[in-house]
Amino acid sequence: MTIDQLKDQIPDFAKDVRLNLASMADEALSPQSKYGLLLASAIATRNPIATAAMESAACMVITPAAVEAAKSAASDMAMNNVYYRFVHLVSNPEYKTMPARLRMNWLGNPRVDRADFELWALAVSAINGCGACMDAHEKTLRQSGIRSDAIQTAVRFAAIVQSVAIAIEAAGRGTPQAAE
Repeated sequence: MTIDQLKDQIPDFAKDVRLNLASMADEALSPQSKYGLLLASAIATRNPIATAAMESAACMVITPAAVEAAKSAASDMAMNNVYYRFVHLVSNPEYKTMPARLRMNWLGNPRVDRADFELWALAVSAINGCGACMDAHEKTLRQSGIRSDAIQTAVRFAAIVQSVAIAIEAAGRGTPQAAE
């Protein structure tokens, strides 16, 4: 499925979502940044239709290694977002002093430009609602010289991908079989 076909899956009650998806052209992100971000965000939504469309689009633009890194960003952040959201929100400060003991090798060696991986991790963290992870990735990106407009664009694109998934599910098109 292509992104254009994905737009066709968005119902009329979500016309704004369709328009936002159609207008995701932005010079603030490189093609690798953008398409890795779209894929990682779609995976974070857990919507198979959005994921299939974004993976198809990404595979046409970025390398297989970048596709793999985007998938890693989504899966590693799924783990980290649960853990660090808990540590951040629970009132017992003892958990902040305990080692996470979670393997995060991709974060140390993402096999793509570190800034791209950090943008993808930030987008997934925004979808998953982990303030601690959003703060950490935003800080790393700013320290790496990434401009605020690129960071804002990444989160805006993640929001659009999330809204696409919700609109498709609300229309009863949450599975690939339902879309056929």
